[in-house]
Amino acid sequence: MEQVSEQAKETREERADRNFVELLQGSRVAVTGVQVLFAFLLTVPFSEGFARLSAFDRWLFFVALVSAAVASICYIAPANQHRTLFRQGLKERLVRRSNHYGIAGALALILSMVSATMLVVDHLFDSAVAWSTAGVVAALAAWAWFAQPALDRSARSAPPEEDGRRSGGVGAGL
Repeated sequence: MEQVSEQAKETREERADRNFVELLQGSRVAVTGVQVLFAFLLTVPFSEGFARLSAFDRWLFFVALVSAAVASICYIAPANQHRTLFRQGLKERLVRRSNHYGIAGALALILSMVSATMLVVDHLFDSAVAWSTAGVVAALAAWAWFAQPALDRSARSAPPEEDGRRSGGVGAGL
């Protein structure tokens, strides 16, 4: 409860600073994984077996590589823009833009992970298993990263229950 009262006393600038720090913390988690995936994908065409990939698998690789590059750009953009916009009084705009970059980066990361997974599974098994696996990976990422938080948002905006509390569940009180 004290956290709410402390946040209520924040100035717009303090809130923008806090929100930006929180966004950067979240990006630090994702950017490491994205950079490892991107670096690995950059080495794949130079491996011996790459020449034997089908045209479809080469396109899957292309999608995985380019979407990993886009995810890297999106996750790195807020820190670089902060440097460029330092002391320009645009922190609130930067926070909103950084949030959009984070969402775009997550979408690009899902695309990269799904296409890379599909490429490997298609190489190991057959296209039916690859499509099924890619669908499960895409659905899991979409649920965990977007659908479940969207449900939490909509539940938060719903009227409170009779006893004055909102419905709980996993992550209640975040």
